[in-house]
Amino acid sequence: MAEVSVEVAGRFYPLTCRDGEEAHLRLIAGLVDAKAKDAARAVGGVNETRQMLLAALLLADELNDRRLADAPPNEPPSGPDLAPILETLAERMESLAERLENKPANA
Repeated sequence: MAEVSVEVAGRFYPLTCRDGEEAHLRLIAGLVDAKAKDAARAVGGVNETRQMLLAALLLADELNDRRLADAPPNEPPSGPDLAPILETLAERMESLAERLENKPANA
């Protein structure tokens, strides 16, 4: 497991992630940090918990808007959007198969 320190809303948080996922974790922490700063500018003077709640709501609102705009309801992803999903699924299946192959017979 890799260790990463990320900054969100002026505070540093030590986190662990899978090896190789450090850059992705920093990227998404940066998105949260940006929304936390947006929340602080929008309402100002709120405590840290409320600032993080507002940041989460801003991110959720943005995600919801993109989901509604990107795909018709109940339609599975297709085309280029499907490739990363299939890649992740394949990696998970390979990891599971490897664990099952290396599991002792009496365990």
